[in-house]
Amino acid sequence: MGRGRAKAKQTKVARELKYHSPNTDLAALQRELTGSGKLDHEFDDDYKDHVDDDDEDDDADEPDNWAPRAR
Repeated sequence: MGRGRAKAKQTKVARELKYHSPNTDLAALQRELTGSGKLDHEFDDDYKDHVDDDDEDDDADEPDNWAPRAR
């Protein structure tokens, strides 16, 4: 019970979206898709001081102390 109203509203909204599309700013869409090449803001990495740059094979070099030893 009570499903009829919700379904009717969903049908109404779906029909409005299908047949009545909003005005699209095609110039803004083109700018977004082509990319302007500049960023609005610089990315500030708060963790860059805590990252080891030479971290490729460190795990393979030394076994973990907490891991149980293979017998």
